[in-house]
Amino acid sequence: MASDEDGVRAEARADTLITRFTQTMDIDLRTVLILGALVAVAAVLGGEAHGQAAESRILVENFEGYEAGMQPYHWKRPHKKSRSLLDLSPELERDDDYFEIVAEDGGKRARAYTRDESVQIVRLNGDGYQWDLDTHPVLAWQWKAKRLPEGAREDKDRYNDTGAAVYVTFDSKDWLGRPRSIKYTYSSTLPIGTTARYGPLRVVVVATGADGMGRWIRYQRNVAEDFKRLFGKERPPKPGYIMLWSDSDNTHAVADVYFDDIELLPARN
Repeated sequence: MASDEDGVRAEARADTLITRFTQTMDIDLRTVLILGALVAVAAVLGGEAHGQAAESRILVENFEGYEAGMQPYHWKRPHKKSRSLLDLSPELERDDDYFEIVAEDGGKRARAYTRDESVQIVRLNGDGYQWDLDTHPVLAWQWKAKRLPEGAREDKDRYNDTGAAVYVTFDSKDWLGRPRSIKYTYSSTLPIGTTARYGPLRVVVVATGADGMGRWIRYQRNVAEDFKRLFGKERPPKPGYIMLWSDSDNTHAVADVYFDDIELLPARN
């Protein structure tokens, strides 16, 4: 039969177990609360980082704001002789050279078509976007070629046609007062990495028909680095404009190409 002393000892042991259990529960609860708080903070910081990354991208154009069949009216068209910039209008459309908006692959795209002609559209820096190379040195875009001018090559005057090109023109001029430009091209025949020069213009082949056509390809170019490499001098802080280009007049051929998702990005780490 248990004595009173045994009962006291059992009660003490029970109190000890309860105390230890309670302390353990307190520690576990604090751990859970701390971990929960850390997860919440990480989620917030991750969301902020994602938001900052998204905000750091500057959209120049994705063509989603236009109706199919329209011209991309936020852009301008250089006059073929005076080079003055004209508003896009139906009067400027011709069967042999035009830009139009098309609905394709679940989105809106800009289609450029030329037959023995050339066509360009321009978006000035400051017209709907601000491009500073100090903060956003990278230009990104995607394009697709359905048809490129046969036999064209950017390194020969006689055959110098480019089915699709993205120009960047700078507030920097050569000794004749001509603005310096970089032309990123989708060449019919030349291999990727080929460069050519025409006065203040530098040509860089970034895609080639020799690798096939008919698929969307996305590119990123560090324009600030390209300028220094191609011209051998420091670049100006801000480009003057971006131009989308297609021509087939030297080869008397046809080009049918598509552009989309033109963005400015910060430097990649």
